[in-house]
This record gives sequence, structure tokens and C-alpha cells, in this order.
Amino acid sequence: MTEAPSAPLPATITYPVAERLDLAEQLHGHTVADPYRWLEDTADPRTEEWSRAQDVLARSWLDAMPGRERLDGRLKELMRTGSVSTPTWRAGRAFFTRRGPEQDHPVVVVRETDGTERVLLDVSVLDPSGRTTLDSWSPSLEGTRLAYQVSVGGNEHSLLHVVDVETGELVEGPIDRCRYSAIGWLPGGEEFFYVRQLDPALLPEDEKLFHRRVWRHRVGTNPDADDVNVHGDGQAHTFYYTLTLSHDGRWLVVSGAPSTMKHDSVWIADLHGDAALTPVILSDAGVQCSASVARDGRLYLHTNHGAPRQRLCVADPANPTEWTELIAEEPDSVLDGVRWLNGDLVVLRTRHAVSELHLHDATTGAHKREIPLPGTGSLHGMSVVDAHTGHDQDTLWFGWTDFVTPQSVYRFSTSTGETVLHEAAPGRVELPAVTTQQVAYASKDGTTVHMFVVSGEQKPDLPRPALLTGYGGFAIGRGPGYSATTLAWVEAGGVWVHVSLRGGDEEGEDWHVAGMRGNKQNVFDDFHAAAERLVRDGWTTPQQLAIMGGSNGGLLVGAALTQRPDLYAAVVCSAPLLDMVRYEKFLLGRLWADEYGSASVSEELGWLLSYSPYHQVVTDVEYPSVLFTVFESDSRVDPNHARKMCAALQHASASDPTKHPVLIRRETEVGHAGRSVSRTVSLAVDQLTFLANATGMEL
Repeated sequence: MTEAPSAPLPATITYPVAERLDLAEQLHGHTVADPYRWLEDTADPRTEEWSRAQDVLARSWLDAMPGRERLDGRLKELMRTGSVSTPTWRAGRAFFTRRGPEQDHPVVVVRETDGTERVLLDVSVLDPSGRTTLDSWSPSLEGTRLAYQVSVGGNEHSLLHVVDVETGELVEGPIDRCRYSAIGWLPGGEEFFYVRQLDPALLPEDEKLFHRRVWRHRVGTNPDADDVNVHGDGQAHTFYYTLTLSHDGRWLVVSGAPSTMKHDSVWIADLHGDAALTPVILSDAGVQCSASVARDGRLYLHTNHGAPRQRLCVADPANPTEWTELIAEEPDSVLDGVRWLNGDLVVLRTRHAVSELHLHDATTGAHKREIPLPGTGSLHGMSVVDAHTGHDQDTLWFGWTDFVTPQSVYRFSTSTGETVLHEAAPGRVELPAVTTQQVAYASKDGTTVHMFVVSGEQKPDLPRPALLTGYGGFAIGRGPGYSATTLAWVEAGGVWVHVSLRGGDEEGEDWHVAGMRGNKQNVFDDFHAAAERLVRDGWTTPQQLAIMGGSNGGLLVGAALTQRPDLYAAVVCSAPLLDMVRYEKFLLGRLWADEYGSASVSEELGWLLSYSPYHQVVTDVEYPSVLFTVFESDSRVDPNHARKMCAALQHASASDPTKHPVLIRRETEVGHAGRSVSRTVSLAVDQLTFLANATGMEL
């Protein structure tokens, strides 16, 4: 099919007027200018007028980009693979999610003991507008009830409901204010523990997003009047909690941390005894620790306490502070997860962001064998049958993906020693022929960093448009994974690269620490060094090199474009942090001070100002093409970061705006994370066509 010609790109460009305030503050001896502070206020008529004008400007450019219709069709086709999750087993029933080729959202499916399947929950039926997304779900121990949480319009506030599994009828809900809540069902399916925020109407204005508590709830009762407050009073108001319950309902384990730094506190309670929560470890220790009681009755503790690459310890739940190391730290891999399996332990490790599975003896911790995996990729989720399921007690199910494999499920049997496909992603799509490799290179300070390179050729044949991405923060890593945008870019003749930057967890907690707080510049140096290596090896040129990142990755590319505008041709900066002096004042920003530092501390303000993208914009510099993408319902990162940075770049850039425009794309009723497939495709079309146009790629 021949694509209809796009409207021509505008011949001229006039940016909307943005008043520059003569506003500067003295902070710890620094003069800090903030000429666009008025853009922080969404209710200011000037902000509303500016935003509407930017909407018109962005669409006049984005809608005229060549190749849109063709890319839209190809992305939709590549998304038709769908996906499937690992099963959660309850008394013979298997619960899992599946997204079919034509579905905009995954649905929750239950497979009965006779093998028949039925859809238990479909958010597209609950809300045909597509604005509702499924946050999480948890079946009761007997498999007779399902608790699930949904958010509307991207706000991530999580409304909790309970349905009857047999009939599909709503038993109760919605219960509001359940953001990020785990569910711990008690035997019988009549009660559960969960996490709920206090009523914001009773909280100070600047604390309305916080103040969570662990509650005990009886299904069908009034959560505002009848729930029992189990834990959270007296803790820092920023604490987030999660919880697990042992299969017999005896041991409740509550974990929490006052920030995203993962300095965890863990408490345990014997519900067959006095039910008092006893400390296992507190956040003052400054370590990560997740804990649960397995079916063998022991308390397992997965921690970096004394082991930056993680180790596994064990304790008697009745004496939870006396730990014994069971599986030691390894020097060149990270222990990422553990699952008890019929007297053995399945241990997930990552080696330079690539997943491995190993089988250990649960009693001694001794290594027994490596579990075969389908290839070089990433494992997402492990599950085993529960005590009330009378088959496959020797089987592990796990989710698997790589650059050309959409998320599928495999199973491994200890009896046979074999790994076989359990269920592939439901859609069948013709994929482009690509090659993938992991390249090691030296950063500015000599540190070895790894990056994944996906391309049509194993070796550079000629410089091509390249798209470089990364994250580099919060101990979050990313391994190989299926991505329609990656495949579409490479199929069109480009090269796609993801860097395992410092600040992530790809090499353990030391790797994270090396990219946080006063060490944040290491992250940007790693990114620049990756770009320079790609140019040096002949993969691309600065005139063909695009970069893209979101959230903390938006900060990454914002810093990259201000530090090395000569190295990058085009930037997509999505849901970014960019004003690092005032980020703590908005939404969840105060949770991130342990990661970045705080402007209230003199030394830490110096760190922040040294790279804060908004404060590093200067006049008479030829900046690259920049597209900011923001989401008005974002409840994590305030879109004001992008508004202010956009205005600053539009004012300062010496580049020809018809060749290197600075645009901001605004989307309503969608938030920081979950979205429908159709909205994902629409966003990707705007992002990729913008980058392709700036780097000379023909889509």
C-alpha cells in the first residue's frame, strides 16, 4: 500500500511566548535563576495558554513527519504478538494474564483443574474507553476469590475490588487509596492484609500522597470504620510497605522503606501467637532485605547486608534476628531472586544484565545444577504450585523474553532436568532479521560498562541512524527484552543500543552507589562514552545519533543534551526530572532525595547544580532537536519539569528551529506507567518519526 503523502513540514517556526522572570534565589551561596517558575502552576492562565499553543505547534510538526502511517501499521503488527504471564496456582486452579493480538490490555484468565479456561477480568469490558489499567491482582489461597486493583486515567491510585472466581460477580469494592498495595490472604478467603493510605483530607497539604498503613480487612465490611490498623503509626510518613503471608496463614512479614533508596525495615508477626510485629532488621542498617516464610517453615532473607551483589540467609521465624548464610554472594553475578521448589531452591542470577537460573539444595545451600534457559535474555517471574495443588510439585514456571521473543512462559522439571515451552505469546508475527550482541567498553574513568547493540548487521557496514537509551538510577536494571519500537527502528535500517549504566543494579549495589548522589556524573559519563564508542566503531555519527529516555532516563538525556550538544542529533525526553533544585517540592519527589541529594543541604545542592539540565541551559549553543513527552495524569514526576526546560531551550538554542525544533507533546488521561497498546503505539509513532526525521532515517 502506498502511504498518503504527509502535509509538508512547516517552513518557519515561531515558539509560543514565554515570559522570562527576573527571578533568582540565593541558596547556600549559589545564585540560582528560575525564569520560568510560573510554568510550575497549571492553574495559571499563562501556563494554560502556553500549553495550548505548544500543543498546536507540536502537532503541526509531528503530524507532518514522513513515514507515520507506515510506522503506525508496523508497530501495531509487532505489538500483535501479545504476551502471557507466569501462572499463580491456587488449589488446582491456575491464574494468569494474557493479551491476545487484538487486545488493548491484558486480561486475567483462570484455568480450571480440567484444563478449561475463562476470562475472569477484562478492564476493557469494565471501561471501554481504555482509560482504566490493571495494576495488580491476587487470588485467595483457596482460589475462590480474586482481589484486583485498577487505576483510571493513569493516576496509579489503585482502586481495590474483590470478585467471586466461580461466578465473576463483584463481592466488594472499590476501596480507594490502595496504591502499590500487596494483598495477603488469610486461609478461608474471608480476610486479608493490605496497604492503604490514610484519608488525604485529614493530612497536611504537602503530605497528601503519603501516610500509608498496613490494615487487616474482612471482606464485605466498611474499610473506613472496621479495618484494623496493623502497622505504620509512628513511622516516617513517606514509608511504603509490602507484605507476605506464609501459606498456612501463620507468619505475616511486613517490609517497608522511607524512600526509594531501599534501606529496608522488615518485621514479622506470629498470627497464631500474640500477632505482634517484631523487628527483623530496620532501615537504620542501610541495607536491602526482602523476607518471606517458605513452605518448609523457614524465614528466607534475600539481602545485600555484607554482600553488595546479594546473598541468601535463613532464620527461624521465631528467632528472626539470628541469620545463617545459606547461599553466598558471587563476585561476578547478582542474586536477583529465589523460589522454594519441593525441597530445593531455584536461584535467579544476572550476569551483566543477562539472566541465569541455578538449582540449590534448600537445606545446605549447595549448588546442584544450572537450569537450562532458552537463550540469552531476561527472566520475569517465577512460580510453583501451592500445597493444595496435587500435581507438578517438581515444576517451576518462569516468564522469558529476549530481543526477538515476546514474553512467553517456560517450565522446568527437577525430575527430567528439562526446560520446555509452556505457553508462547499468543500472536504470530513476522519479525525482522536482527543480530544482538553485548559490547564492553571503557568509560571516562576506565570503568568497564556493557551495552546491548541490536542491528541488522553483526558488524558496522556503514554509519547508520542509531538510537541510544539507558536509565542509570534507583538500582533498576534492564536486560534483553522484546520491544516493538526497537525492532521497527532496526528494520528501517537503524541501530538500537541500551547501556547498562552505573546507578542501576546490573553489577550489584556498588554499581548503584557509583551512579547516585555525588557520583551522578558517572552515569552521564558512561552514556557519553557509549556514544563515542558507537561513533568510533563506525556504527553511527553524531549527526545520526538519537537518544531517548524516560523518568530518571529523562534526566539522563536532559543532562546529555546540555553537556554534549555536539554529540547528539536528536533527543526524546519523556516524563523527565530536569529541575534538580526544586524536584523535592512536587509529587513523590521527596522520596528521591536519598538517590540524588537534597537542595536543602549545601554540599548536595552543589552536586545537583553541577548537572541539573534546566540550570545548564545557556544561550548561543546549537542544541539538538528535542521532543519532550509528558503525561498530565503523571502522579510521580510533575510535567512542570518538561515545561520549564522546553521554554528554556526554545529561548536559548542557537540552532535553526526549522531543522532542530524544540517541541513538547502533552497527553491527557494517562500517567507515568501503564497505558493501553493503542496509546503506546501512538506515542511511539510520534517519538520515532521525530528522531528519524532528525537523523536522516527513512521509515
